[in-house]
Amino acid sequence: MTETATRPWGAGAATGVGSMPGGDARETARTVTGEVGDFPFLPELPARGPGADMVGRSAGMLVDVYAHLQPSGWRIADRPGMDTRRARAWLGEDLDALEEFTQGYAGPLKVQATGPWTLAAALELKGGEAALRDPGACRDLAASLAEGLRVHLAEVRRRVPGAEVVLQLDEPSVTAVLTGRVATASGYRTYRAVDRAVVEGTLRDVIDTAGATGPAGTPVVVHSCAPDVPFALLRRAGAAAVSYDAALLTERQDESVGEAVEAGLGLFAGVVPATPNASAGTPAGAGPMSDPAGSVGGVRTLWRRLGLSPQALAGSVVITPACGLAGAGPEYARRALAHCVRAAGSLARDPE
Repeated sequence: MTETATRPWGAGAATGVGSMPGGDARETARTVTGEVGDFPFLPELPARGPGADMVGRSAGMLVDVYAHLQPSGWRIADRPGMDTRRARAWLGEDLDALEEFTQGYAGPLKVQATGPWTLAAALELKGGEAALRDPGACRDLAASLAEGLRVHLAEVRRRVPGAEVVLQLDEPSVTAVLTGRVATASGYRTYRAVDRAVVEGTLRDVIDTAGATGPAGTPVVVHSCAPDVPFALLRRAGAAAVSYDAALLTERQDESVGEAVEAGLGLFAGVVPATPNASAGTPAGAGPMSDPAGSVGGVRTLWRRLGLSPQALAGSVVITPACGLAGAGPEYARRALAHCVRAAGSLARDPE
């Protein structure tokens, strides 16, 4: 299904990763739709507390699987409780705010959820170990997530009828899952690496189920701001694009990135620092948001290194912050999104 889904974003597009600072859903929706109005996204506001965080929010979307908050983190439970209700209430509040500020909007709209492998690494079973330890629990969790996402995407389309919805699966733990670097509950050991075919197959199942939502299908972007993003695996799993921190991309990944892009994979390049003290993709001597053209210089360099056509650059790459903006202040977050738009415009005007 995903291979036939078209990219709803145009050349020179920019958007956010997902999380934003503060706890005011209406004010955040106003900022997002104002600064990245051609490709807005449903904000996440983890500062509100458990249930608004990445894992808790997605746990609230699960179907027939529930999670309660324990001192050690989120744990799978037999029935919904206060934590599930709170996560769903905050998601409803965020959707209300987005609906208010997207009246009459038509175009791409991105929503985010935690991917199946990061969720399996984060959610605990009753004994306190991660669901990642149990292959059966991983399968059940992925199936529940896929169905929950199908329902969620239908709700987004109901609220914003003109939206061409894009789903982002946040998978910051997928590389650790593949390499056996997810720590056990004791912290003294790590869980065994999951076979690449299993990781790919599970992602494909979730992408196929969620991506089949809507009359034209839903393009799925997989996001990871960790090093060593498995571009080729994610493309084979059906991702329409991969979102990554440009500062962490190394030349040894050139071959896999180039082959994936030539096969049709889009790139969401995180080039704007997520906090004022970070330096994602920033040229030496330049302030993090002093030069839009300089911010995308690394993207142009990558494209030349890969030997790809400059004419295809602006249509294949979306500009984003390096990661979520929850750790920044509201004013910095607003400026970062606005800078992404200017940097994407520079890329479209001068791809070489």
